[in-house]
Amino acid sequence: MAVRKNQATLTAQEKRGFVNAVLELKRQGGYDTFVSTHNSFIMSDTDDGERTGHRSPSFLPWHRKFLLQFEQALQAIDATVALPYWDWTADRTTDASIWGADFLGGDGRSSDGQVTTGPFAFSGGKWPVTVSPDSRNYLLRSLGAGTADLPTKADVDGVLALSDYDTPPWNSSSDGFRNNLEGWRGVNLHNRVHVWIGGNMSTGMSPNDPVFWLHHCFIDRLWAGWQARHPDQGYLPADRTQDVVSLNDTMKPWNDTAPAALLDHTRFYTYDSAY
Repeated sequence: MAVRKNQATLTAQEKRGFVNAVLELKRQGGYDTFVSTHNSFIMSDTDDGERTGHRSPSFLPWHRKFLLQFEQALQAIDATVALPYWDWTADRTTDASIWGADFLGGDGRSSDGQVTTGPFAFSGGKWPVTVSPDSRNYLLRSLGAGTADLPTKADVDGVLALSDYDTPPWNSSSDGFRNNLEGWRGVNLHNRVHVWIGGNMSTGMSPNDPVFWLHHCFIDRLWAGWQARHPDQGYLPADRTQDVVSLNDTMKPWNDTAPAALLDHTRFYTYDSAY
């Protein structure tokens, strides 16, 4: 069973294994399918209509399934690979190790936002951005330009203290843990990180930046932490509800998995430590 580790503790060999598997999935053509899938749900999820991947209770199980599929695709290339997570409450500067040339590469240059260092730099020839809203075919970042600061541990602890998983109207105006974690209310956790990175991460095509997976892996770990803190609270809504995925409804685009089957992450992987 895969053990998902903090990226800050990865060995040089583990970093190379992850990067090489991601690059190979890109070369094979499978990576861009994940980018397109994510973008299609960003575009279709709305507060007053059907919503599955975002602005809804299924934000967390949908992305858990999405990450599992991606992790399995990497493991088909290298069975030793597991998704790492990025704890942005601790590694929160533009020169943190995650942005090193030996891992994800650094910030975009000031002239056009193009990432020029690391294995995903366009100049390396292995990371053309082909699912894009415009003609730019290179990875873009603008660290810290869209918002000054990443969320803090105090911000996270405050959201983890919320006892209700979600509340009506089950969209971006809801109270509860899910919406505060997603970032439409409160201190803004998940959404703020996307904006802080900027570039591709500030669009629906955010998986174009491999940091997407490490960010969402940490979001998934926070959900596991909330579950451990609130064992008597569960996924809501439990009953069939218009336009949202209830506990036992299957989720698009897979149509074979309901949130109920994804509540226990230890069936699939563990984390190196609990949050």
